Amino acid sequence: MNYSLCVLEEIPNEIFLYSILGVNNSFSLDNPSSLGLQEQIIYVPYSKTKMFLIPPIVCLTAALLIIPPILFVIFSHVKIRQETRYLLLGNALLCDLIYLILYAMSAVLSMSDFKLSQGACVILLFLLAMTYCGGLFTAAAMVIDTYLAILWPLHYISILPSSRTKRLILFLWISSGIFPGTVFLILKITQKPSACPVESCSVPIILVMILQGNHAVKCCYVLSVSVLFLFLSLILGCYMVLYFKTKQSGIWKSVFSRASVTFLMHHIILFFHFSPLVAFVVESLLYVNAVIGPQTGIWVSMIICNVLIILPKALSPYLCGLRYREISSSLDLFLRWKRMTVVSPASST
Repeated sequence: MNYSLCVLEEIPNEIFLYSILGVNNSFSLDNPSSLGLQEQIIYVPYSKTKMFLIPPIVCLTAALLIIPPILFVIFSHVKIRQETRYLLLGNALLCDLIYLILYAMSAVLSMSDFKLSQGACVILLFLLAMTYCGGLFTAAAMVIDTYLAILWPLHYISILPSSRTKRLILFLWISSGIFPGTVFLILKITQKPSACPVESCSVPIILVMILQGNHAVKCCYVLSVSVLFLFLSLILGCYMVLYFKTKQSGIWKSVFSRASVTFLMHHIILFFHFSPLVAFVVESLLYVNAVIGPQTGIWVSMIICNVLIILPKALSPYLCGLRYREISSSLDLFLRWKRMTVVSPASST
């Protein structure tokens, strides 16, 4: 019966559904209900999914226009790169940019005729998880940094000097690799190798297939979502404490004050981080309870992965990165210098 699965790989322009880490062990053709499920999700309209390539490409283009100049300003100015907030900002933007590049690559590959090997798919998924966690962990570190700078200004320099910040960033990268690495290792140990390994890295489809996995797969899914919710709740809690601690200082009196606008922008980004996780949980509950079918689950997963998750990564450098005066003024000076270098030769002639 398993040999019949391999024949499906010859079907052109179809999305072939096998989990990279073997999460489809409970998804066997020997089970009649699983057979009906596979028949529904193998023949997803492939041509219609190409429209989901537009958001990742647009977001990646928008990020490429602003993130490299911001990183150049941060790492080219000695005074700026000695401050903790700018180093953490640069690390967060770097994680977001790498994630957008990798996700756009995976989206293009999953909807093309080119097929990656199983090992390449695993590496790609690991790097996606690592950069996503790295951006989220760095965002939490940025909020804690702001919390310390406002509430303990006299001890802030001794708590987080630039030398300690560099070690903190290294720790964030190690942590962002350990967490998904642990999940991948658990899945590798608990899952049996697939007879026909997948050669298409489609993150939305894999997320749907996770819900058909065994208890180990579902536990890893619940653990991952819980950890992400924990970090987002930590960020929200720190923002709330900062607001109530500084409420009497007078910086919030005007709706259009710099503090109010910055606070609003950070909450917009935080909302865009919360919304895909909430959508994933709601989709999972509806899917497990048979309220929605597998094809609907795939469409919802594509919207979450290709729109909701990548949108804050493209917006954050514009809404938050350019809010720093030193960065915006340095970029303005750099652009003026570029215009002067272009105009001056023409004027001299």
